[in-house]
Amino acid sequence: MQLFDPQASSGLIPVLNLDESEVQRQMTVCNACRYCEGYCAVFPAMTRRLEFTQADIHYLANLCHNCGACLHACQYAAPHEFQINVPKAMAKVRLDTYAEYAWPQAMGTLYQRNGLTLALASGAGLALFLCLTLMLMGNLFTAIPGENFYGIFPHNTLALMFGGVFGLAVLALMIGVRRFWRNISPASAPLPLKMSATLEATTNVATLKYLEGGHGEGCNNSDDTFTLWRRRFHHLTFYGFMLCFMATGVATLFHYLLNWSAPYPIVSLPVMLGIAGGVGLLIGPAGLLWLNLRRDRAHGDEKQKPMDRGFIALLFLVSASGLALLAFRETTALGLLLAIHLGLVMAFFLTMPYSKFAHGIFRSAALLKHAIEKRQPNPINAGSD
Repeated sequence: MQLFDPQASSGLIPVLNLDESEVQRQMTVCNACRYCEGYCAVFPAMTRRLEFTQADIHYLANLCHNCGACLHACQYAAPHEFQINVPKAMAKVRLDTYAEYAWPQAMGTLYQRNGLTLALASGAGLALFLCLTLMLMGNLFTAIPGENFYGIFPHNTLALMFGGVFGLAVLALMIGVRRFWRNISPASAPLPLKMSATLEATTNVATLKYLEGGHGEGCNNSDDTFTLWRRRFHHLTFYGFMLCFMATGVATLFHYLLNWSAPYPIVSLPVMLGIAGGVGLLIGPAGLLWLNLRRDRAHGDEKQKPMDRGFIALLFLVSASGLALLAFRETTALGLLLAIHLGLVMAFFLTMPYSKFAHGIFRSAALLKHAIEKRQPNPINAGSD
């Protein structure tokens, strides 16, 4: 399916695929019922529309957090003939949007089909390549004086390699989310950006507000009980990643501004941030994988599980290898552990725009649109005046 450019002058309306048509059908039923209006951002956004275009469907799908509250409260869910299951229908469209808006698009399709295999194979392949490189150099099992891993891989070489790959990943994400934003918020119908809307969206992203299930008790299990563990594990993963990112940023400032090169002592700021973030990236992904394996099939799209698990597995392995590198940096295992860690990090950067990482970017954009949109007059009410 090719995206329709809302700025095009052809006036053509994009044809919905089967997943999008199903969301359109279910939103039409939900818009007539509105029992779940207070559960999350999807339903207030829904009530501002009488019809649902492809752009609306993509927006609502990425606004959905798949908490399951609406499914467990719905009187039209199976075995009712309407077969309403908003979380599952939205999840299918979300997976389509990840591939559809990806840049280059072929990479998005590849990861969509082979998420777990691609993530693990790329990490293992890059780690093996670095191990063989060190073996040829004679540094694979050699203790390095002062635990200085820059004695194995020069700092400038690492900065160039990983900085370049990370920059390309960020560029791909920016292009993808820009295409997404232009489709859901066309220039022909601009929404005024206000600071209050930006602050609200940022707060909702930082707190994962809509993983509370609309009532503060969390997501639903298959037996209708509520749990906050999905939100907690997401918090550990998100803030663990941010702490590791901060550790890298602080180390970069130390290196270039203070002329203080790694390795740093345990009590230094970069190492302490890295340890805290690494622990979060062990517990969070492990918990999310546990929930993913146990979650009711009715709550999401089975096709998305390889993508989810590939992303979770890479995060966990990056953190585990990084902590192991810190723990054994004074031993002859330094070269081997460094090669494994760098291979996994490189694989994470390469797959970042085409993995579940992208869902956080797309969802943040959808939350920003919702925060802006809710501050405007409801077009349905305005049209009835």
